[in-house]
Amino acid sequence: MPIEAFASQNCSIARTLSIVGERWTLLVLTELFLGRRRFDEIQAERPIASNILSQRLATLVEEGIAERHRYSEHPERFEYRLTDKGRELLPVQLALLRWGDRYMAEAPGPPVESIHTECGHAFEMVPTCSHCGEEIKPKEVRAELGPGASPAQRERAKRRGERRERERERAA
Repeated sequence: MPIEAFASQNCSIARTLSIVGERWTLLVLTELFLGRRRFDEIQAERPIASNILSQRLATLVEEGIAERHRYSEHPERFEYRLTDKGRELLPVQLALLRWGDRYMAEAPGPPVESIHTECGHAFEMVPTCSHCGEEIKPKEVRAELGPGASPAQRERAKRRGERRERERERAA
């Protein structure tokens, strides 16, 4: 079930978190990316209560991030496969992995490495500009309102701009 407080915000990050921001969801997605498709396989890797795992998988299916496929009739059993929508979350997972490897991994290093199957080498996620192809560094990014910004968001941005202008005038 999506987190309603996030889902109702006019913010792409908040709306995304309304689905993947629930506790355990990103770890369930990690297991799906690693090829663990069955309930028991996921639960064997993560100490997650059965009812919570069922809820998280149901949300992923409901949101079109994963699909449920029957693999046994008696007893009835299902596996979960990422959809195109789900596979497009890979860069998010890789970005979190890069940050975690850099700041949270203990010696002797990360517990898992990502391998690029085309060249066979370990890699880390590096954000690049879809227009020019250059690596994007945090200091080189700014946000501007997009076409979906609400009138209230536009008004707040206008007031912030006016306030910054006044501050610059005072400082000069």
